[in-house]
Amino acid sequence: MTYYNKLVRSGISRRSLLRGAGAGMVSTLALPGYLRAQTAGRIRMAYITPATGPLGLFGETDGYTVQKIRAVLGGTITAANGSTYELEILERDSQSNPNKAAEIAGDLILNDEVHLMVPASTTDTILPVMEQSELYETPCISAGAPWQAVIMPRGGGEFDWTYHFFWGLDEALNTYVGLWNGLDSNKVVGMLFPQNIDGETWGNEDYGLPAPTRAAGYEVVIPGYFQPRTNDFSAQIAEFKAKGCEIIGGIAYPDDLKTFVTQCNQQGFKPKAITVAAALLFPGGVEAMGALGDGMTTEVWWTPAFPFQSSLTGQTGRQIADQWEADQKRQWTQPLGYSHALIEVAIDILKRSADPLDREANREAMAATDLSTVCGPVRFGGTPHKNICTMPIFGGQWVKGADWPYDLKIVDNTVNQLFPPEQKIVPIAW
Repeated sequence: MTYYNKLVRSGISRRSLLRGAGAGMVSTLALPGYLRAQTAGRIRMAYITPATGPLGLFGETDGYTVQKIRAVLGGTITAANGSTYELEILERDSQSNPNKAAEIAGDLILNDEVHLMVPASTTDTILPVMEQSELYETPCISAGAPWQAVIMPRGGGEFDWTYHFFWGLDEALNTYVGLWNGLDSNKVVGMLFPQNIDGETWGNEDYGLPAPTRAAGYEVVIPGYFQPRTNDFSAQIAEFKAKGCEIIGGIAYPDDLKTFVTQCNQQGFKPKAITVAAALLFPGGVEAMGALGDGMTTEVWWTPAFPFQSSLTGQTGRQIADQWEADQKRQWTQPLGYSHALIEVAIDILKRSADPLDREANREAMAATDLSTVCGPVRFGGTPHKNICTMPIFGGQWVKGADWPYDLKIVDNTVNQLFPPEQKIVPIAW
C-alpha cells in the first residue's frame, strides 16, 4: 500500500490532502492577450523537480533548461492537428520530499488541470507523481531514476498513464562489475544502502545489486542499512574491515557519502574502489570530499561525449555543456543532459498529439514516442517493460582535472559501446 493510500484510508480525503499544496517554486510564462486570442488554447505542462533539499543537486540544471527551452519555443507550439497553442510551463519544487511531490502533483492535476505531467529526476519525486498521475488519469513522462525503482514499488505491472526512460538496475550492475573487473582485487564487495526507497530498491535481493553481484563471482557483505544523514558509519566500516572488503558498492546521497569516506580514512579502511550511485554523479559532491574525491567511481548517465543532438536546438552534448559552463560559470553536471532530453520528449508528445488539450490524446502520443534526444533514442517498444525505454549507461572515474578540480572520465563501456573508454580505471590512492 502506498503512503498516499494509507493517508486516504486513515480518513484524510483526497481533497483535504491536496488543499493548499501549491507551495514551492512556481514559474509560468505570461503572454500578451493578443497572442492568446490567436492560439487554439493554452497547454499547461507541469515540471516537478527537486530544486531544493538533500536531492537538490539532481535538480540543479532544471530551471536553467526550462528557461532555455522557453526562449527557443517562443511561448507556442504547433500540434499535429495544425493548430498553434500557447504553452504554459508550471515549475514546482518537490523539496526532495515524496509527500510534497504527491501533494503538488494532485494539486496540479485537480486544480490547475494540467495536460501533461513531467517529473524530473529522483525516485522521491518521480514515484509519487507517477502514482497521482495514474490515479487521476493524467499522462506523465519522466526520466532520471532507475526504472525498477519507479515500476516495482507499484507492483511491477503495466500502466496506462505513466511512461519513463532511463537505464535499469541490471544495467547499472553490469556497469559496476565492468568497473570492478578492471581492478586487481579479492572480489569482496561491501554494500552501502540507506534506509529509504532507493536503498530498498538497490538492496533488493530479487532485482537489486546483491544477487547479480554474487552471480558475477563476487562475495557480498551487507551490514545493516544506515539512516540517511547519519553521522556515524563505524558499525558498517568495522564489518567491512572484518570481512576484508576491497570494494564498496551501493547508493548514498552526497552528504552521507562524504561522512562515510571521511570516516573510512580516519579509521584506516581504504578500499581500492568506492562505486556509489547518486552521490558521485556530481562535481559538487566529489569536490566536497576534497582530496578524498580523487579516484571515486560511479555510473554515468550522460556526458558531453554522447554522440547525439537535441531535437529542439540541434546542439550536441558538448555544445549544451559548453553553454551551461559559459552561462553559469559552473562545471557541467550529468542531469544537464536529462533535463534537456526530458523536455525534448515532453514537447514532442504535445506536438504529435491529435489534441494537446486532451489528456487521452496526449497519452496516445506519449506511448507512440520515437525520438532521438541528446541522451539517445527514446522509444517505448515493450521491452523490458511496456512503460519503459532503457537508455545508455557507462562506468566513470573522477580524476584531477585541468579546468575544474575533478573531471569525470569514462573508464568502462561494458554495457554500451557508443564510444571507447577514455582511460583505464585505477585504484583509489588515499
